[in-house]
Amino acid sequence: MMEESQQRTLLRRYEPIIRFTRGEEFFPMDAEAYIRACSLWIKRTGEQPQELVPANLLTPETLAQPYADDFGAVRYLKFTDPLSAAEMAVQALRQRRESDQGATEFRAGKGRLARVGYTSRVVDALFRVALLARGRVPGDAAAAASMGYRTLMQHGHHHVYHGRVVEENGWVVLQYWYFYLYNNWRSRFSGANDHEADWEMVCIYLAPDNVGLLRPEWVAYASHDYAGDDLRRHWSDPEVQKVGDHPVIYAGAGSHAAYFSPGEYLTEIELNALAPVTRTARRIQQIWKRIMRETNGQDESADPDHTHEPALAIPFVDYARGDGLSIGPEQDEPWGEPRLIHEGVGWVRTYRGLWGLYTQDPFAGEDAPAGPMFNRDGTVRRSWYDPVGWAGLDKVPPSTVMVDVARRRRQQIVDQRTLLRDQVDEKLAILRGLHLQATSIRSQPHLRALFVQTSAEIEALSSEINALQAEITAADALLENIDRHEDHLLRGGARPLRDHIRRAHTPTTPDQTHAGQVAELWAAISVTVLLVAFVLLFYFNPRFLPIWLVSILALFAFIEAGVRGAFTRVVSSFATALAIVAALVLLYEFFWWVVGAVILTLAIYILWDNLRELTRSWKR
Repeated sequence: MMEESQQRTLLRRYEPIIRFTRGEEFFPMDAEAYIRACSLWIKRTGEQPQELVPANLLTPETLAQPYADDFGAVRYLKFTDPLSAAEMAVQALRQRRESDQGATEFRAGKGRLARVGYTSRVVDALFRVALLARGRVPGDAAAAASMGYRTLMQHGHHHVYHGRVVEENGWVVLQYWYFYLYNNWRSRFSGANDHEADWEMVCIYLAPDNVGLLRPEWVAYASHDYAGDDLRRHWSDPEVQKVGDHPVIYAGAGSHAAYFSPGEYLTEIELNALAPVTRTARRIQQIWKRIMRETNGQDESADPDHTHEPALAIPFVDYARGDGLSIGPEQDEPWGEPRLIHEGVGWVRTYRGLWGLYTQDPFAGEDAPAGPMFNRDGTVRRSWYDPVGWAGLDKVPPSTVMVDVARRRRQQIVDQRTLLRDQVDEKLAILRGLHLQATSIRSQPHLRALFVQTSAEIEALSSEINALQAEITAADALLENIDRHEDHLLRGGARPLRDHIRRAHTPTTPDQTHAGQVAELWAAISVTVLLVAFVLLFYFNPRFLPIWLVSILALFAFIEAGVRGAFTRVVSSFATALAIVAALVLLYEFFWWVVGAVILTLAIYILWDNLRELTRSWKR
């Protein structure tokens, strides 16, 4: 185990640079300062919330005290109370004044709804109605948090991160935990949610080189619903921007999710309640794109869940432009001294509650998160107990031991092949004995039952031997490729940098970001227009509602295609769909005529093929 001084040295050497978007209000701070400014509460099932420790009396040591609660009880920290109307007005004036001065000016990108399909816009509308029903729209909590955060910063707190060093499976993992006092993604940047407190994390994976010095090989950034291999990039990947030995992070505005490149990221969040419908719609998408040959060369069978855009999802934009404050070495502001965290820190190990207000949101999106060690349900995060596996590196060895891993794997396959060959020899001896037995009793009627049984055993054993021989052949081919890969490594050949990525973080393209004004307007009014049209049709002419509804949906599809620049493709798809429907109608109306025509065609083909073969034999 490294000493704390060594851990601090490593953390400072590779500490990341975070570049924020203009308009961001909350930056990484000391979690213990937040603890001291909070009160501690508990919500038991069927009871009103109860305050356990008042504000300004809570300390990290108090929070670290062991406790026992009933099932269903939730402990949480509370930083602020809702603002009064006067305080809200003061906060609004301050934000407007700073915006006029250009200090925190933020301009939303164009076309959030215009970047997605009509179905996603309908789901988005339903989600916003749900926000009203859940009471999650007012931004007074965010304004109160902003005022409280400014007060804390005036007391001399610096921008700091919480560092942790873990040694696991040949890797030395540098974990950088960033604590933000508030996530105002929804109220400030039209995102998915707001909640008190926010923990984000970045990992840098070091391994010893040929002379024993630790060198970075991989980095992994936590970001929304990305997981495993998609989180990480190789240290030498051009996508990983660096200033010296310091990787650059582009933080999402309000959400604080981490990205490798600056830009605006379209994030489509699927609701669990719609999962069955989503899977069905995705399968229909796949079939239709195969018919229309729109797969663009993708292998859909490799990962059917990620080769297509979400079918039913709520679209949000994460602004990670990097045009605001930059924190890190040689940036606008430097990092303060790292705050080391590990299982020996009491509040890290003991407190399993929420780091902020428990809103009892049924979707949990507005509830505060748990601490760096725990999930909201009190279980330990995988990123804490297994940071290597969390980023999909449990299957990837450090570079310096790759040759050894290849040789060990080769020997395992050789041993397995030897075992298979021994099994084949043993089974062949049995098979030959059974064949001899079957031959000796073939002409003995009174031994017919034994002959049938022996024949079945021969067939089954032959199948087993065939399967074993196929495994041996596959092992031979695998050994050949492992030998080739080992030679490649010994010659210093480069490893593939991005083959592990299935779903990459990519910002939206300029044509998506800057949608035309017509597309913007249509995206804003389309859902309302459809609902109003449906109501009018139902009121004035309900008898022909299905026909008119189909007609209106078709009209909407053509308008949608026109404003999104896909009119030709939609017309082609529509024509293909009509042709398929027409063919099905004809098949239904003239089914037996079609069957007769098919049979007659087959008969003529068989006659032609037989006569051709006959004429060839005569020529000989």
